Amino acid sequence: MFKTLKNAWRVPEIRKKLLYTLFMIVIFRLGSAITVPFLDPDVVGKWMDKSATNGNFLEYLNIITGGALSQATIFSLSITPFINASIIMQLLTYALPPLERLRDEGEEGQKKLNKITAVVSIVLAFFMSYAYYITLYRANYEVEDKDTGLKVVKYAVKYRDKNFDQYFSAAVIILCFVAGAALVVWMGNRISDKGIGNGISMLLFAGIAARFPVDAGVLLQLVKDQPAKYLFIAIGYVLFIIAEIAFIVFMNEAERRIPIQYAKRVVGRKQYGGQKSHIPIKVCMSGVMPIIFAMSFMALPQTIQMFKGDPKTTSGFYYHFCEFFKRTSWSYAILYFLLIIAFNYFYVSIQYNPTEIANNLRQSNGGIPGIRPGKPTSDYIQRVLNKITLVGAFFLGVIAIIPILIGKADNNLMALSMGGTTILIAVSVALETTRTLESHLMMRHHKGFLS
Repeated sequence: MFKTLKNAWRVPEIRKKLLYTLFMIVIFRLGSAITVPFLDPDVVGKWMDKSATNGNFLEYLNIITGGALSQATIFSLSITPFINASIIMQLLTYALPPLERLRDEGEEGQKKLNKITAVVSIVLAFFMSYAYYITLYRANYEVEDKDTGLKVVKYAVKYRDKNFDQYFSAAVIILCFVAGAALVVWMGNRISDKGIGNGISMLLFAGIAARFPVDAGVLLQLVKDQPAKYLFIAIGYVLFIIAEIAFIVFMNEAERRIPIQYAKRVVGRKQYGGQKSHIPIKVCMSGVMPIIFAMSFMALPQTIQMFKGDPKTTSGFYYHFCEFFKRTSWSYAILYFLLIIAFNYFYVSIQYNPTEIANNLRQSNGGIPGIRPGKPTSDYIQRVLNKITLVGAFFLGVIAIIPILIGKADNNLMALSMGGTTILIAVSVALETTRTLESHLMMRHHKGFLS
């Protein structure tokens, strides 16, 4: 990867794209440090330290946004509305015939789908901004007054007692969150057009990578406070992260190749066909989408608990409901694992159509050796796809529950974001960016016919 980056830097055109991408990432990180008006960042930070714990959904959003959510900045929502809108549009594309026709229209249809996705993301941004404002409106913590020595309650949102100022501050806070989300999407699109790689993925990677130094500081602090206990644990954790990255790279590149043989055809004096090829089926073709689907589903009970509050008694349905969906419980881990497997099968089924592949092979005079064309070919591809999907689903499930298992082993390590889904996203974006750079280099060094 470093060799590819070094070679790409030597090409002026690619260097300009890299610098443009870096410039947008710097703006993104600067925006993640600008606080929204009428919010007290100290109160928000202390409330998030208390609420975004045990790896709940609020903590996950804070990790994805690079800590912007806990600092109440204009980029607090980051790209989460756009990701949710993209997921909704992908599902609706296969459910609604008008959207399916737009998808099949090629580039023009894709542009229309992108515009619809942008509108849906803005609508979701308004909804998420309002929900975040309501959550922050209730956020508070007690401090001791230096002069009187009495306990004073400080709130995250200012001007709570004045009606006009309250409505005005609410409008400003919500509009700042929405504007920040729209600006992040705009920067992502600019990176895709003028920079390197997928812009949204690059900003997601930048937000996750910004948390890694914080995690390193937490790990070092644990070693400093309890060196006898955490010195070897920290070394083992770092070695485990390296091994996990290597395993993710291996599984991302792994694929099952179905051999294809094309029939020979004689046209005039020339013979066509007869070549051998293959159909590549990636083991992890769905990426992190099943994890995001499962996490969104598992976040619903935690969201209800965040608005309603913790159960006041240790009995009753609500208490057992909260305990069942508590992220540190075995029930949560098992259900989360099973949902990832189910969503992986679902996502692969809407992406891969064995019947269409079999028909295309028959039309191009190709076939799988030993398998008859038509339905037998479709059934064979489906069987292979089911096996490969199961392997990929187990891989995603294991990667996703690693932070839960680490947290159950040591609760102090639960706060670390390095591991599981975040490592998977970071490695996937890095591999995708490397492939993009390699393709640009290949185009620049292609000799052509006149060289």
